[in-house]
Amino acid sequence: MNDVAPVICLVDDDASIRKSVTRLLESSGFKVDAFSEPEAFLGHLTAHSVPLAVLDIWMDKMTGMVLLAHLCARSPKTRVIFITGREDHAAKTTVMQAGAFAFFCQAV
Repeated sequence: MNDVAPVICLVDDDASIRKSVTRLLESSGFKVDAFSEPEAFLGHLTAHSVPLAVLDIWMDKMTGMVLLAHLCARSPKTRVIFITGREDHAAKTTVMQAGAFAFFCQAV
């Protein structure tokens, strides 16, 4: 039996979100590689297989939509779940049509 926890990559520029989502996923038995910068995640992607990525849609240096385009070109088998704190139906439609697996919004 394989006891290696599945790895999820999390990309979010908000430290508090990274911390809480990491804790949530780890409490469910996943290993999390968390990144504050999309560029760092893309660097990680060159040397590692990424079965699942959880991406923030609104980041300062690169939006999640742009990151999804890079990810689809470099790792088309990676499943992507988007998270956001902003209600944005147009963004949801765009990323779902582009191949995102899921989209979660926690608007405050």
